[in-house]
Amino acid sequence: MQLPEQAPDVNTLLVDMLANPENRFARIFRSGIGQEPDGRYLHWDELRRRTPPGDLTPAEWWLAVGWRREALRSPLPLADKAGRPFWFARTSSVDERLHQIDRKLGGRVDAQDPGIATPERRDRYLIGSLMEEAICSSQLEGASTTRQEARELLLSGRKPKDRDERMIANNFQAMELIRAHLQAPLSRDFLLELHRTLTEGTLDAGVVGRFRRSDESITVQSNADGTVLHVPPEAPALEERLPLLLQFANESPGPAFVHPFVRAAALHFMLSYEHPFVDGNGRTARALFYWSMLRQGYWLTEFLAISRVIKAAPSQYLRAFLHSETSGGDVTYFLLHQLEVVLRAIEDLFAYVEREERQIRDAERVLKGAHRLNHRQRALLSHALRHPADLYTIQAHQREHGVVYQTARQDLLDLARAGYFQKMKRGHAFVFAPASRLSGAIRRARA
Repeated sequence: MQLPEQAPDVNTLLVDMLANPENRFARIFRSGIGQEPDGRYLHWDELRRRTPPGDLTPAEWWLAVGWRREALRSPLPLADKAGRPFWFARTSSVDERLHQIDRKLGGRVDAQDPGIATPERRDRYLIGSLMEEAICSSQLEGASTTRQEARELLLSGRKPKDRDERMIANNFQAMELIRAHLQAPLSRDFLLELHRTLTEGTLDAGVVGRFRRSDESITVQSNADGTVLHVPPEAPALEERLPLLLQFANESPGPAFVHPFVRAAALHFMLSYEHPFVDGNGRTARALFYWSMLRQGYWLTEFLAISRVIKAAPSQYLRAFLHSETSGGDVTYFLLHQLEVVLRAIEDLFAYVEREERQIRDAERVLKGAHRLNHRQRALLSHALRHPADLYTIQAHQREHGVVYQTARQDLLDLARAGYFQKMKRGHAFVFAPASRLSGAIRRARA
């Protein structure tokens, strides 16, 4: 990826404009130009390639846009390595999307979301979402494995066989770690523990679970041509900078109110900006975003596979970060990207739940009258009706429903005795295959 051109400083442009003998100042600011040309929050690198309105030059157009944004500036208690504060603009598009986030992620689940609202199905959807996030976050960092292989790894609980599988297993463990530490503030120790959980067995042991040192020069480079895209603060500066980041993460009062989503997105951005670790910073930053969202009450976040949306367009993710860094500390670009990612993930979740519920209702019509089946067995048979070629194990059933091994074993053995599954030996373990013509077997048993 090519490094975006640094945006001109608005105040410098203004001074130059006032000194211009043609005195175009009034013409520029009477043009009615807003902060979002064509409804988009354009970076200078994008705006300069477009045709300016009227007889304005690109620099004059940028001055008008930047001046409007300055009026909407909201400061953040965070700064770049030169000490300049980061900020974002409270545009109408930002406010509208923040409202959508509040409405969709923070409220109560109603009758339109029966799958998540039903206790016996909630855990199954949650485990599936956590697995999806672990898989996609790992694939963003280069893990090469199919989704089916990755799900089999997580459901079976077997030992990872290579670095790629270890990365996926680590990400899943990190998501569970986050859920267990929501009540505790973010500390240096927890940040190190999170990094250790995410990277153990995937990086050199000497860099796992520790911050980078002064003799470790770290840069972010383009995979395509090696162009340096980001140079983080020097390691010694982290001793002063990290406490400020922890205070911000823990919702310490600042000079102005910070919206909870803005806080989570800024935490994501700043962890990537500081790059406190030799490697694994991206995974840690995305994990902290989840931690912050859940800690601040957006409980539905744990059902979202945010990294899947990012993985679909990774260049946009990186570009949003670079645009924020090359525009005088304006993190609106990264904030808007995160808002779009989460809103897309919400749409994906609701579409998935609706699709699953429709398939479950179809399966329930077949299962109707099978009163002796518990909800876990019904879910298993429902899945088997839709996936007749799949194999099922006790460990996977145990993990998916969050029950002890003996309960999962009894569920499957009972289904095998009833003729719904066929028990087979694979290696040292048993697997269960759906009976041929399963729906007919269910109807006969019901009759």
